[in-house]
Amino acid sequence: MITAFLLRSLDRKIVAAIVILLAVAVLVPVLNLMTAPTNPLHIPTYIMALFGKYLTYALLALALDLVWGFCGILSLGHGAFFALGGYAMGMYLMRQIGSRGVYGDPILPDFMVFLNWKELPWFWYGFDKFWFAALMVLLVPGLLAFVFGWFAFRSRVNGVYLSIITQAMTYALLLAFFRNDMGFGGNNGMTDFKEILGFSVQADGTRAALFAATAIFLALSLMIASAIVRSKFGKVLVGVRDAESRTRFLGYRVEHFKLFTFVVSAMMAGIAGALYVPQVGIINPGEFAPANSIEVVIWTAVGGRSTLIGPVIGAILVNGGKTIFTGLFPEFWLFALGGLFVLVTLFLPKGIVGTIGQYFTRRKPKTEATPPALQEEGVDAKIQPAE
Repeated sequence: MITAFLLRSLDRKIVAAIVILLAVAVLVPVLNLMTAPTNPLHIPTYIMALFGKYLTYALLALALDLVWGFCGILSLGHGAFFALGGYAMGMYLMRQIGSRGVYGDPILPDFMVFLNWKELPWFWYGFDKFWFAALMVLLVPGLLAFVFGWFAFRSRVNGVYLSIITQAMTYALLLAFFRNDMGFGGNNGMTDFKEILGFSVQADGTRAALFAATAIFLALSLMIASAIVRSKFGKVLVGVRDAESRTRFLGYRVEHFKLFTFVVSAMMAGIAGALYVPQVGIINPGEFAPANSIEVVIWTAVGGRSTLIGPVIGAILVNGGKTIFTGLFPEFWLFALGGLFVLVTLFLPKGIVGTIGQYFTRRKPKTEATPPALQEEGVDAKIQPAE
């Protein structure tokens, strides 16, 4: 039943994007593992890991588009959900180090030994098991989004005020995770990971599997997001975005629609963070920085808000440009990013994908409004007043 619901929601663009992602999930690891380094088709491991990071950013941008593009919630706090998912995965990876750490403690991570902790905090229990960590990747961001959204949406906080408090939430978490007594590594965060599911994190095969998993999860998230926005539920979401008061007047519990979408989006962002950490090799409080959440908004706007595919493309293009630009002109990157956002806002308000779609829509031949029977008789197709 669920599978049929997901498949019915797919259009040609989403199907094409999913097919491309699944092909990439297979082709890139094969070209990395099965070809010699001297082969012109060989993809180096560091390139594969870099694009794997871009795909996690694409998943984060897709999560934001679900709430901003289709529900009108401009969240400046999605970086927090991303970071919480990353920390949940980081805690699992730290527990896998065991006695191979610098201090050789089989239970306590190195930073706890350094800070003279005597026992493992209660909230670290269970993170030695992958299934528990995977569950927390979903539950922790989802629970925070539920509690935050419950109070915010029931209080009818909207617009810029909601954006401000989401950013305040992110900044509060940033300050909290910087503290050493929080038990999450303080300023240094978590790093020096060894294994995931018994496989070396640094091995080429593991990195190829992580890349493939990221592409597959992005394809699955595209399918789920498409199912949501193309259903009757999604039509109500668009109504909430465009005319919240009228939608409420029609009898819909607007806060419930917002809350559900916000929680699903937060869980998607948490998955993106969990896939990001083993590929990058570190997680620290810097991921909570408000600037990171603002960058996600830029990716979404550049690609095309409310298009689903647009944020994916925007995240990959902007971060690819960032990698190139910071290597050539590192001191000018923030100016370039700000200028890009201004240019897109002024000249491409629908983003790359939205503008292209609008162009092809305009090129379609317009159908005549005059009924065929009237056209044959040469009668003007105006409504005649009743006698």
